[in-house]
Amino acid sequence: MVAAGATVGALQALLPLDPLENRILACHALGITRIGMITQSERVLSAAEAAALSALVERRMQGEPIAYIVGRREFYGLDFAVNAAVLIPRPDTELLVELALERLPVRGRMLDMGTGSGAIAVAVAHSRPDAGVTALDVSAAALDVARANALANRAAVRFVQSDWFAAIDGASFDLIVSNPPYIADGDAHLAQGDLRFEPAGALTDHADGLSALRTIVAGAPRHLPPQGWLLMEHGYDQAAQVRALLADGGYTEVQSWRDLAGIERVSGGRRAA
Repeated sequence: MVAAGATVGALQALLPLDPLENRILACHALGITRIGMITQSERVLSAAEAAALSALVERRMQGEPIAYIVGRREFYGLDFAVNAAVLIPRPDTELLVELALERLPVRGRMLDMGTGSGAIAVAVAHSRPDAGVTALDVSAAALDVARANALANRAAVRFVQSDWFAAIDGASFDLIVSNPPYIADGDAHLAQGDLRFEPAGALTDHADGLSALRTIVAGAPRHLPPQGWLLMEHGYDQAAQVRALLADGGYTEVQSWRDLAGIERVSGGRRAA
């Protein structure tokens, strides 16, 4: 695909992906920055560099997400390591971070359930060093990634391995947030695009897409003070169902919030007084 002797400046014309992906993979393979692509345009690739770049491009052509290939993804202005043990953080989820920061009291305690890469918990803890942030996940491999991300971003987060509320009996938080598995089993999206490569257990509940949300709605009041908030990300078409779960669970001020695309992406409510 790319032969030894090709120049850095010629790579955009030689590589088959869109220009942004070509640049990301070229910078990663060659260990240079975007500026380096310009200032080193006459640099000639060695055989090893050409082979390494060709291998990365082939992985992308097979559909593997860019974030997994380079092992990084930006979220809320921070750099996160990612691998196949965790979901790739997405811009839509930044809405959940914003809503959490608005509702977290001074020196408040927040729980992030199903933390994955730690993106939500780390973003909140980085923005609010006064807060006590706890994050849990059932996956030990995911928690390894999350701990590394907290350390790299100098965010103080307590991590717990737990199947939802199982390991935090008796703990109380001012705010609980979650981006749980919410894609229904058999949904066609699971076999498309980046989702083919992401951990299935973090995407789907292997049921109707609402089972994890039901568990969180039912269990959260035991860990929230009166008027404490529960905020959950969900699917593009699930807002009405999630609001109904919250209302049936006795929560007050039940509402949904739209992401930048205008989709109701997060719903939440407060534990009744």
